[in-house]
Amino acid sequence: MASIRNFGFAARLRSEANNHVIHYRKGRVRRSGRGLVFWFQPDNASIAELPMDDREMTLFVKGRSKDFQDIAVQGTIGWHVVDPERLATRVDFTIGLFTGEAQGEPIEKIEARIAGIANQALLQQIAAAPVRALLDAGPEPLRIALAAVLAADPTLAEIGVAAVAVRLTGLTPSAELGRALQTPTFEALQQKADEAMFERRALAVEKERAIAENELATKTELARREKLLIAEEAENARNRAAGVAEAQQLETAAEAERIRAVEGARVEAERQHIAIYRDLPPATLLGLAAQQLAGKLETIGHVNITPDLLAAVLGEFRKAPVPIAAD
Repeated sequence: MASIRNFGFAARLRSEANNHVIHYRKGRVRRSGRGLVFWFQPDNASIAELPMDDREMTLFVKGRSKDFQDIAVQGTIGWHVVDPERLATRVDFTIGLFTGEAQGEPIEKIEARIAGIANQALLQQIAAAPVRALLDAGPEPLRIALAAVLAADPTLAEIGVAAVAVRLTGLTPSAELGRALQTPTFEALQQKADEAMFERRALAVEKERAIAENELATKTELARREKLLIAEEAENARNRAAGVAEAQQLETAAEAERIRAVEGARVEAERQHIAIYRDLPPATLLGLAAQQLAGKLETIGHVNITPDLLAAVLGEFRKAPVPIAAD
């Protein structure tokens, strides 16, 4: 905004470098340029101030696709003044000679014209394609088409304005359509998530099965080894028992053999002893018995001799032959 100081019948204007000032006096251009500083008479002057920097406006267009679905486009359009004197003749940029402020709203008028051109171009582009194609392609095709329309539009060139940048930041369907479009994708993602979860569960079950089989195989192997160990211990016990039995049998056989040998020798000695006494006459046997009896008299308290026993002994002596002594 220009700075104006009034000194009675004269005033001094000072403008910024990014503003173009046009000084009219009596309907003719007296001065035109950027960043001017000059004196003027307020009673016969008219001054217009035009911004020369790049401006940016917001764009929002809501249209209907070829398949009658609502879709909204958001973005920004950058523009600037290319011919300030021409623009000053088409749009009122007059400023107050005492305050330096704009008398109207020229910027809004320019942006309204640009918005009208952009809205018409975008509505035509949206109506020419179904919503699925528009959403799949994204905002870039619309941006390119809109930039071409703004660059070629003659009404902007006529007023000395040019669009310098077009940016579309959003291409949004209606809430109902958005939910409907999201449903297949959501279902597909949910299905993939379910499949991943099922795969994780199946993998966990497979791992648990493998662990269970490993544990079962380990238990089976331990049982087999335990069975073999028990069999080996039983075999060793049987072998030890057989060895002990065999040793006992050998010992018993040796003892029996020893007893048979001792008893046989005793029996043989007794048999020989009996054989010696068998051929002796009874009287001799009685004499020997009397001799054995006399040897035991010290331990015998008394002896009963019956008449029958005495008669039998005397009879045996009578029967015995009297030995004849040799000369």
